[in-house]
Amino acid sequence: MSAAGNVFDLTARRLDSRVLGSWVSQDAQRAGRAGWMPGVQAAGENSVTTDLTAEQLVQALGVGSASAAGIPVTADVSMRQATVYGCVQLLAGAVSSLPVGIFERSGNDRKKADHEYWWLLNEQANDEMSAATAWSMLLTGKLFYGDGFAQLIRPSPVSSRVIGWKPWHPLRVQPFMATDGTLLYRFTPAKGEQFVLDAADVIHLPSLGFDGLTSPSPIVYAAREAIGAALAAEQYSGRFFNGGAAFDYALKAQGKLGKEQLDALYYSLSVRARQAGASRAPLILTGGLEPAQLSWNLKDAEIVALRVLSDEQICRVLGVPPHMVGLTTKTTSWGTGLEEQGASFVRYTLQSLLTPIAQEFNRKLWPSRARYFVEHVTAALERGNLKSRYEAYRIALGRAGEDPFMDPQEIRRLENMGPNDNLQRNTGASHAAQPTDPTAQ
Repeated sequence: MSAAGNVFDLTARRLDSRVLGSWVSQDAQRAGRAGWMPGVQAAGENSVTTDLTAEQLVQALGVGSASAAGIPVTADVSMRQATVYGCVQLLAGAVSSLPVGIFERSGNDRKKADHEYWWLLNEQANDEMSAATAWSMLLTGKLFYGDGFAQLIRPSPVSSRVIGWKPWHPLRVQPFMATDGTLLYRFTPAKGEQFVLDAADVIHLPSLGFDGLTSPSPIVYAAREAIGAALAAEQYSGRFFNGGAAFDYALKAQGKLGKEQLDALYYSLSVRARQAGASRAPLILTGGLEPAQLSWNLKDAEIVALRVLSDEQICRVLGVPPHMVGLTTKTTSWGTGLEEQGASFVRYTLQSLLTPIAQEFNRKLWPSRARYFVEHVTAALERGNLKSRYEAYRIALGRAGEDPFMDPQEIRRLENMGPNDNLQRNTGASHAAQPTDPTAQ
């Protein structure tokens, strides 16, 4: 709506040219020459979308997100880049697959708690989605848009009990400050009226650059040029292979060509270039013409290097080790074995996501008491190989006279095995030194 109160008419309408249509109808091949393919429609072309928020309209139009390569980089467009998709899928998938433990503080100790919130955080977040789906949606919103939002569902507005949680698309949530300084969140559902919730009922995961209300998207803000260059390189490569993957060439002539020869040559090259399947048809050269292949120019030679550099920059922005998304052209400094690489991934990448999640849920689920707290269990990702684990268990049980700090039942629980009361501890008596004096027999 404009300042004068007029409503913009954004209805998609088809505009046809009578002259162009008459010319195309005379020859079926003219449609391709005119770039008019009635059977092909671009993604989103002439489609109708309603109930868009202001942020969604900006994202749809690509305003303010164009890269220097000419590609508008939005969250939806960036998902078409394989490295971006792989990084987000890795991070969101890793967090959504981790079990969330609920613990109870007891002095300086902790113990596992049997709490009703365990089901909400590990199995079913709400009536519409599982917990894994909800975690993935929450993390995807944070990584693509800068902020992840979720609504805490309570049985009544005055209840402190939570019966579910529901992630929301970041473009449908708008944080704002009330006149008294209270932080509120306006939700715009796909159907129904808008509603406002207090910050106590909203899970908000911001990113770097948080200004108190929202955060800039790491995709659009930091990785825009890398993603735009990667997409432009992919499009260039696609056009190269669509043209027959042929190098540039020139035609040499011993003398000057006449007008008729030039017209005939131009017609032959034009037909060969625009007709489907004709790009590999042989050229008939007359008048002493000879083909001369041009060398591989620097623009073509740097395409592969550009794509590798763009992938590394995307991984750097999202904090993902390149080797974990298949970029293994260089040696990794994240460890030599799977055990070290897994521990480094948890320590330097996942922990920066897990700690804010735990703190946000703890202060919203239990705002008035610190008895319970949630924490992601990362032991499965940091788990060593079988030999390393069993060697560590031997030390924990008290090897070579050392004091033990674990018992066999605790070790069995770590290995997902049930209790076994028939286990007998090896006291080492069978390995005692035998007497060497024959009279002692």
